[in-house]
Amino acid sequence: MNLLTFDLNLLRVLDALLQEQSTVKAGARIGLSQPAVSSALGRLRLSLGDPLFLRQGQRIVPTDFARSLELPLRRMFDDLESMLSGAADFDPAAATNRFKIAGSDFFAEMLMPPLARALFDRAPGMKVHLVNAKPDDYIGTLENDEADMALVTGLDLPDWIDHVPVFKSYFVMIARNGHPKLEQAGVTTGDTVPLDVLCDLSHAFMSPQGRTRGFGDAALARVGRERRVVMSLPVFSGVYNLVAQSDVVALIPSPLASKVADRLNLSIYKLPMLVHPSHISLAWHKRSTSNPAHRWLRDVVLEILTPLDED
Repeated sequence: MNLLTFDLNLLRVLDALLQEQSTVKAGARIGLSQPAVSSALGRLRLSLGDPLFLRQGQRIVPTDFARSLELPLRRMFDDLESMLSGAADFDPAAATNRFKIAGSDFFAEMLMPPLARALFDRAPGMKVHLVNAKPDDYIGTLENDEADMALVTGLDLPDWIDHVPVFKSYFVMIARNGHPKLEQAGVTTGDTVPLDVLCDLSHAFMSPQGRTRGFGDAALARVGRERRVVMSLPVFSGVYNLVAQSDVVALIPSPLASKVADRLNLSIYKLPMLVHPSHISLAWHKRSTSNPAHRWLRDVVLEILTPLDED
């Protein structure tokens, strides 16, 4: 292929088709009619020597060759946007960017509802998706362009990552209102659960990988004790809904417990041992640091999450 004679505008069409997998939606994304997109796809097929997309029901699916172009294309457009867009030129009200944030379902509860309100008010054309494709490797999602930013624990990050600490969160125990063992022990909402009582209760915890140890086990081990873990679930929402409907208890982050307790008739208790807090940072690839739309979204995320910090 001769790059001098290749219409580079066709790459915008290819990028939109890879994102939308629909000629109609791709056209709407970049301001072209469906026939214009179909015509551009025909020219792309001739130039690149590959069908690129095959019809499957109501949508088109990319060939392996087209898939291999998706990440390089996205990187190229991100780099061009960063290079050509100045912060003064960015208008969130006119923005149509799409971003993916990697994080646990903690952020489905604590971030996404207020973020949706902020976008509706300030950037109605921007789209944001919370993804949890690799719960044990959020940094990997940034390296592979599977996410644009990630909410991660810890500060031991590679040098190609930029990050900012957001908040730290302690853990509390939740149980359903009227839990028989807690009532029998005379423990009421807001009390510190006696160590013997805590260890005698049946526990669940959040683990996408199905691990057998979770939050609090290391702290209990330091005082020579262990708890009875009977279940693990891949998401926090599964944990607190289980607790609301059974006599299982759980240790979850304090802000999340406060958010769902009234809605689910849960009681919150202090822990008898020191559990080190989770330190949450917002991380992103350095190539996006100067991207004005990316920077704007980072600022909004920080605006929402920073108040969760527990000193």
